This record gives sequence, structure tokens and C-alpha cells, in this order.
Amino acid sequence: MKRRDFAAALTVGVAAPVLLSATPARAADRSATGLLPHMRAVLASELDDKNTAEALIPLVYDVGFDWHPETAPPADCDFVVAYAFGNRPPAGGGDPAKVRYEPGPVNEQLADTVAKVRARRDVPVYAQWEIARFLDSKYGMSDVTSIEPVIAPDGTITYLSTDGVAAQVLEDRKKAPGGIGTACVIGFRDHHKRCVQTTRDRGMKAYAPHGFAMPHTYDTESGQAWTRRRDLYLVHDMLAQWQVLHAKQIAEAYPNG
Repeated sequence: MKRRDFAAALTVGVAAPVLLSATPARAADRSATGLLPHMRAVLASELDDKNTAEALIPLVYDVGFDWHPETAPPADCDFVVAYAFGNRPPAGGGDPAKVRYEPGPVNEQLADTVAKVRARRDVPVYAQWEIARFLDSKYGMSDVTSIEPVIAPDGTITYLSTDGVAAQVLEDRKKAPGGIGTACVIGFRDHHKRCVQTTRDRGMKAYAPHGFAMPHTYDTESGQAWTRRRDLYLVHDMLAQWQVLHAKQIAEAYPNG
């Protein structure tokens, strides 16, 4: 019975982001309706350990029940960072390890979002190459730094992770005359929170642009299987969040190893 109660609580929490308005305030409202106390009580009973439940539930809630990054007005940002989502297999075929994938329709939508933000705030843009291609071909946008994949001497292509993109952006921003500054982060709706978190984890101030909706339609023809369906992607994203939290928790508990 306890397991069924906990499963019911999880179901309510997972459904909430779909049914409620996509704002951080509403996410906070959900936690105040009794979900967090219920989760704590059920897990404490299941584990027979109140202290461990108290430690775990905020993490479980953060990873699985809050998908809304903190926002700020575009006027407060000094640069834009746009993270790609999915792609399409090479149009002409060939060895996918050495033939670059196509950007795909989702990244065109992300480029459209960048253009809307850029129209409000004319600042430098750092865009993963799939997005940068559209910023050039569709918008002729200037002051765009394309974050490219790494190509080995033998032609093998290594596509950058979200963290890999953030690392390259940080290195370039360190050279900016006014300092690193604050990032306005653009990303696919279900990837967006992690994009902001990853940018911050690299030492940059980062926010989602307030008042701008992010693309949210999945591409069933994506070259990345986990970006074709929402249920598959959310598991993928939660796994990535847990991996980061795992490392942070260990480092905090045992800073000297």
C-alpha cells in the first residue's frame, strides 16, 4: 500500500507540469499543495528513516517535479547562449561518424527563438552549430559565435555535450572586455532547465528569458533516439541531472576525497 501511495504522489507531480502554466511561481505553488510533505512522509515510512527521507526528497523533487528554470528580463543579459536539441541523420548518407548530421527542424525553431530575443536585446550570441546555421542562412545574423563539434585528424566527429558547449562559451567570455557577464539561455522546453543549470555550473550567471516560450515539439525523425519522444527524453534528462547531483553531493560530503 505504501508503494502505491508513493506512486500516486509521483503521478500527480509528473502530470502537473503538463496541466499547469509553465512558470516558476506555479512550480512553487505545486510544492505548497502538499506534494512535498506527502513525499517525505511516504518515503520516511518506506525507508524507516526520516532523516534520509528529509535529505532525499528535495533532490527527487528538483529532478523530477520542477522543470522551470529561473527567469530574468532579456534587458539584464550580456549575451545569449543557445543549446541545440536533436538533429537529423546526414541527408546524403555516408558514415555518420564522419559525415555531419543535419540541424533539423527543432533547431530551426530554437534559432527563431534566438531571433525573437535578439530583437529585444542586441547582444552577442553563442549558438551550438545546429542553431547557428539557421541564424546565418535564415536571419543573416551578425555577432554569432558558432560552437562547432570537434573533428579529429582522421575526420571523426565528436559532438559536444551541453556541458562541453558551456565550457567553450566560458572560455570565450573570459576574454570579453567587460568580463563574463550574464547569460540569457535558450533551449528546448524540456532541456531548458538543465541548460541554465549547466551554464551556471560552469561559473556563469544564467537565466531563461522572461516572457519567451521555448520550442517544445519533438521531432520523430531525430537522429538521437532519446529526443524523438517526450517520455524517453525526460528519463534521459533526469539521468543527466542525477549524475551532476551525485558528483556534487559526494564533493560536498567529502571535499578532501
